[in-house]
Amino acid sequence: MAFIIGWNLMLEYIIGSASVSRGLSLYIDTLANDTMKMHFREVAPMEWDFMSSYFDFFGFTVAILLGVALAFGLKKSTMVNNLFTVLNIFIVLFVVIAGAINADISNWNINPANVSSIYNVGEGGFFPFGFEGTLRGAATCFFGFVGFDCIATTGEEVRNPRKAIPRAILLSLCTIFLAYFGVSTVLTLMWPYYKQDVNAPLPFVFNEIGWNFAKWTVAIGGIIGLVASLFGAMFPQPRIIYAMAQDGLIFKALGDVSPKFKTPVFGTMCAALLTGTMAGLFDLKALVNMLSIGTLTAYTAVAISILILRFSEEPKNNTIPSTSKQAFENSNLLKSGNRLTGSAFMKQLFTAGCMKQPTRISSNVVGILVSLYCLVSLAMALTIFYAKQALYDLEPWALTLTGTLLSVMLLVLLLMSLQPRESGEAPFRVPMVPLLPAISIFVNIYLMLMLDVYTWIRFGIWMGIGLALYAFYGFRNSYREVFASESGWTKIKYVH
Repeated sequence: MAFIIGWNLMLEYIIGSASVSRGLSLYIDTLANDTMKMHFREVAPMEWDFMSSYFDFFGFTVAILLGVALAFGLKKSTMVNNLFTVLNIFIVLFVVIAGAINADISNWNINPANVSSIYNVGEGGFFPFGFEGTLRGAATCFFGFVGFDCIATTGEEVRNPRKAIPRAILLSLCTIFLAYFGVSTVLTLMWPYYKQDVNAPLPFVFNEIGWNFAKWTVAIGGIIGLVASLFGAMFPQPRIIYAMAQDGLIFKALGDVSPKFKTPVFGTMCAALLTGTMAGLFDLKALVNMLSIGTLTAYTAVAISILILRFSEEPKNNTIPSTSKQAFENSNLLKSGNRLTGSAFMKQLFTAGCMKQPTRISSNVVGILVSLYCLVSLAMALTIFYAKQALYDLEPWALTLTGTLLSVMLLVLLLMSLQPRESGEAPFRVPMVPLLPAISIFVNIYLMLMLDVYTWIRFGIWMGIGLALYAFYGFRNSYREVFASESGWTKIKYVH
């Protein structure tokens, strides 16, 4: 589970950086009347359907240059990024205020009958593409909130991280929401949604309403914002790579820290090279979709981990669970009385209220319930996705199937909530467990179903590479495996 989360976080930051780099290229190119696009199509055309129509040398170069800045001048690059971030905040405020002055509420009440057929207007009104269209947009634009988790990677660099990190995460999410909400609101109120320019919407809209000064102010601000966003996306890459390399999950050379620059230079440059290559090969839509599915998968794994850890048996000593030879040999798993049998499983389900502390059996029961909930959530999401028309028409079979699956989901959550949970205290804990993580799992699964098949293929290739790397290298060289080998474990002990 840890490798899957780490591998998907690598995907999140690498693809996120590539998408911002490609977006920056498109943004500047749009302001330059597509000059770069036409030149790149002549120099480096690509004819594959699943890739871009040309290799974007500008996006590739930007990613490499920023990777060099991170590898060799982190302190200075951080100062520049902080400056860009402050300027970006002022630009967002300027856009919201200027947009509010030019807002026209009639743009939220457009009648499709009054619009030319050359535009894709949908059904008009405030939700022109319906609730399903909104969910598809949420699945695609989920990347807008990507990056707040990079705050957690700075735990060793801040004072009192147990309080500072949760507060920073919540503040970041609120700030991100207000920025996106404000800009998208005034953008669609200033100009009809079906006439927007997808590559550089803000300069385009201000140009259309005749505010040329605002157009170029926002254009410069947009470039600054994208550069700051690119830095924010690439900043956590060395930390994720370093952590996984130190655990032996990926090649240790990627985590070697330079004595001079105090950074994993080789790992950072490899990540920058991969980021630039992805930015050059794939168009923005493909990158965004792949970023969304990887992030949704990682967050789903985190929600599953929360459920499992909250109901797990607490370690009885300070050793690493399941790594100490003595702890292993004295483990409750070796005691026949704590083995999970059918009768023990049923007894634990309905008499868990009598227990105050988790045991090996209760932890295993929760693991089974979490697995069952994930399977039922997938079935529920597939039912809603493929039988939505039948549900709209209130067909009996669709309602019966949906009701049955919903009942099973609620029953599983009820049984899970009856199990004893760990009593540890922390300044910041996920509230409403197991309900909140369970909702997160279901919503994430449903949003992933909204993405196209090519996104799933690309994601499958990425996961295939990762699992192959783990099978042939990470498993044998991981910290747990090396520790076990040095402690004198045998393969028989793994089996039993």
